[in-house]
Amino acid sequence: MSGRPEVLFPLFAELSTLDGVGPKTARAMEQIDIAKPRDVIFSLPYSGIDRTRRASVQGADLPGVVTVKVNVVAHRPPRSRSGAYRIVVEDAETSFQLVYFHARGDYLERQLPVGACRIVSGRVELFDGIAQMAHPDHVLDEGEADSIPPFEPVYHLTSGVTLRTMRRAVASALERLPELSEWIDPSQKAKAKWPDWHEALHATHAPSSVVDLSPQAPARERLAYDEFFAHQLTLALARARLQRAKGIITESDGHLRRRVLEALPYSPTAAQVRAVEEIAHDMAQPLRMNRLLQGDVGAGKTLVAFLALLIAVEGGGQGVMMAPTEILARQHLEGLRPLAEAAGVQVDVLTGRDKGAARKAKLADLQAGRTQILIGTHAVFQADVQFVDLRLAVIDEQHRFGVRQRLELGRKGAGADVLVMTATPIPRSLALAQYGDMDVSILDEKPPGRKPISTALISSSRMDEVVEHLRKAIAEGRQAYWVCPLVDESESVDLTAAEERFKHLRAALGDGLVGLVHGQMPPQEKDAAMARFQGGETKVLVATTVIEVGVDVPNASIMVIERAEIFGLAQLHQLRGRVGRGEAASTCLLMYRAPLSESGEKRLTTLRETEDGFRLAETDLEMRGAGDLIGTAQSGVPRFRIADLEGQAGLMAIAQSDTRKLLADDPDLTSDRGKAARVLLWLMEQDRAIRLISVG
Repeated sequence: MSGRPEVLFPLFAELSTLDGVGPKTARAMEQIDIAKPRDVIFSLPYSGIDRTRRASVQGADLPGVVTVKVNVVAHRPPRSRSGAYRIVVEDAETSFQLVYFHARGDYLERQLPVGACRIVSGRVELFDGIAQMAHPDHVLDEGEADSIPPFEPVYHLTSGVTLRTMRRAVASALERLPELSEWIDPSQKAKAKWPDWHEALHATHAPSSVVDLSPQAPARERLAYDEFFAHQLTLALARARLQRAKGIITESDGHLRRRVLEALPYSPTAAQVRAVEEIAHDMAQPLRMNRLLQGDVGAGKTLVAFLALLIAVEGGGQGVMMAPTEILARQHLEGLRPLAEAAGVQVDVLTGRDKGAARKAKLADLQAGRTQILIGTHAVFQADVQFVDLRLAVIDEQHRFGVRQRLELGRKGAGADVLVMTATPIPRSLALAQYGDMDVSILDEKPPGRKPISTALISSSRMDEVVEHLRKAIAEGRQAYWVCPLVDESESVDLTAAEERFKHLRAALGDGLVGLVHGQMPPQEKDAAMARFQGGETKVLVATTVIEVGVDVPNASIMVIERAEIFGLAQLHQLRGRVGRGEAASTCLLMYRAPLSESGEKRLTTLRETEDGFRLAETDLEMRGAGDLIGTAQSGVPRFRIADLEGQAGLMAIAQSDTRKLLADDPDLTSDRGKAARVLLWLMEQDRAIRLISVG
């Protein structure tokens, strides 16, 4: 597996080896992500032009594209320099004009001499009752007429690349398609009625009607499946690698967990019990656990994570829980301390703020095994942080940690099991694409005592009523969040929005009652403002979306979100989940600026109707598409050229189960189908997977 298979060389050659592509065109093509013949064949047409031959322009649907045989009758050069050059032609039933602007007459006389017979194709429009075809797309001798397909594919282009150039490049790239062995499971291929790879590419570039352009067309579906399959294979190989990395068998008897459960004022939900069992089962295996714990806002992930950490301690080891920010790490510590005391377990926290002697003492406790559970931020990755026997790493909020950090953490404990927690419910198709290398536990019920949150839409013109509502609530001893929008990319603008609102509310509600946090504050100030709000000193906290993740203030029962229409659904749902954590009935007010766009209205009404994060995530995906939903820049979601993650979620699921089956039967990909799959990985440029097989 040392290098790219020779059979693929022609597809990875220089672009300029294709017909009609010179260095200049090649540079232009790179603007649309086309750098080699392989990219040309995977750039499928997105639409087509009907160029079926007609006898006459008469009776055609105008304006529209017409392909017709004509005789050239007369040339009428322009009277002035800026005028149009007209050529009168006749088809079988009527005469019309070909019109050229800024044209060279001598060139046109050679191309269309009077008396000649030509096939012309282009857009025809009526001007003053006369049919005109301006700048025909094609002018051909009768003998060349077959070079225009009856349905001409249309490609995404960029300046410097014409449709004709693109079609020549595609034809030239298709000529060098190698014959490749089949990597798709034969029964799957037969069931779906998919063509061979070679045939599928020829078919997608030669559609015969609009039907062939749809994602459901067998040839297109097959090529989409190839992308999904290569992607799932890459994830599965990464997963096998992580798991093959031997884990530590953690046998636990549950004595610490029982103490915690007895101390709890309520019983865990069935979903929580199930998740803990799945984790305990994984940790007892000789392979490394790599599991995602996905729970909606308030589904009780923290309890599950803590019970998982106790499994590590029961087995004689240590556990670490990572949080994305210092304030969250400290909050986890506060929340878990009473549970740790009930279990009789030593917990400590380590963040970037720990310096000098205090830090040394913490590291010594950790290294001696006195600290059994450590809660920390990225500071845990520093070289001097040493565990005696790290068994489990719990990572909070996946999107702040890439695969790289997961591996780094793994180095702290060679076989440590990994549990990732995310509070962002992800639709199944995206979960497969982003976390296909992990097993998933889902918390899909709320613990007892979580009250529903009533959600209302209110126009920003009624701001004064909202402020009045807050005044009453504060008088009753309640607290509120007021979230200001991220108006644009520059934080300085958001800052003014938040500061203006802060001044306005302070003036309306009283000086010491309103606090402010935003992204540009130094961490110490941010923490101090949060602490004052958590301690109940300030009653209203004005914030940009810094508060989205995890901060827990049970007494806060009102959430006002200003300009709610410009937030995404998932984000609104996360923000709303900050309230409803205490005894009081909670409200979320979505303030919008009228008039609402159709999609803005749909987002806000969907939010008002349901608190089910998974349902909201599905709606969000339908409305926005996968890239936006996770912010493609920071997400692990791949960019597919052909496949469509939302529309073809079912295919992704098939690709995942097929991948698992293939690797179970042939872990080293040495069978015929396994070898074909290796070629697919090279073809799809899944270098990461290729490295995994070559070393593995």
